[in-house]
Amino acid sequence: MSRVGKNPVEVPSGVEIAIKGGLVSAKGKLGSLNFQATNDVEITQADGKVWVKPVNDSKKARAMWGTARARIRNMVIGVSEGFTKELEINGVGYRAAVQGKALNLQLGFSHDVAYPIPEGITIKCEKPTSITISGADIQQVGQVAAEIRSYRPPEPYKGKGVKYVDEVILRKEGKKK
Repeated sequence: MSRVGKNPVEVPSGVEIAIKGGLVSAKGKLGSLNFQATNDVEITQADGKVWVKPVNDSKKARAMWGTARARIRNMVIGVSEGFTKELEINGVGYRAAVQGKALNLQLGFSHDVAYPIPEGITIKCEKPTSITISGADIQQVGQVAAEIRSYRPPEPYKGKGVKYVDEVILRKEGKKK
């Protein structure tokens, strides 16, 4: 039995859930998101909660049970509160700034990196060395953060590069004489 799937998803006030066939739609103050569930799970809504149940006892149905419940929970949280990821830039001369619909990164290359901000994502730079990415879709927020980090991942000797705020960089000892 799925420990994740057996729990219902609480729907807060201000969020509308529509279930039509296998398509689940969530609409809230931060936008709307859709999720197409497989035929292996049955999704129902009753008194402010969304329930997910497997159709049969197959391995795929049990796997999709918890997955579908987690995806629906992420949609509900996304349209009501949203998700954020914070990045930190370390290095001499490394900085970031939002210019129009692009994030301009100076990461020690001979050129600036211009990252186009996708639709549905908000990027803020309070300081030149910190980037805050927010949006309703948890997958898209994480993907944007990973793409920005991939331009200059942190190196293990001095820790220079782009890293998540809560990321711990394992440091190596340098050369000895």
